[in-house]
Amino acid sequence: MMEWSDEEYSVGIPEIDEQHKMLFNLVNKIHAAIYEHKGTAACVGVLEELADYTRIHFALEENLMQQGHFPGFAAHRELHHALVNEVVALLEQIHAGQAKISFQLLHFLRSWLKQHIQGEDRKYGTFFAQFGSNDSYEEWAKRSAEAFRQRKEGKWWKFW
Repeated sequence: MMEWSDEEYSVGIPEIDEQHKMLFNLVNKIHAAIYEHKGTAACVGVLEELADYTRIHFALEENLMQQGHFPGFAAHRELHHALVNEVVALLEQIHAGQAKISFQLLHFLRSWLKQHIQGEDRKYGTFFAQFGSNDSYEEWAKRSAEAFRQRKEGKWWKFW
């Protein structure tokens, strides 16, 4: 359903690009679960995994933008919060039996992810391109990404 292409989606920050690829893979897993009729529980499990990973990814992006004084930080963060709130509400509806995971949901996720990366994320990619191959920036990005990964087990992102 979603295929990564550096030309179409790379923001020029390797760690962020790798996380975007993971988001693509999770959307593809939901697609496969629906297409293969694996059932609601399997689909919900992957959607919850996508929601969890998205929170981690958004936190890393936001940290990068805040630390790097990206001028569009506040507006970008609001887009993230809106998507997280929408997915959380959808999961609540699914658990209450008021909604189902469908191809319509997949279309929404796919469209949102593509548009967000190609439009909004590329803005900060362009902004940070000024760092070039600055080793201190690369090391900072690696350290930040590792710190977020280590915190994952504690569900530190539940503040959303």
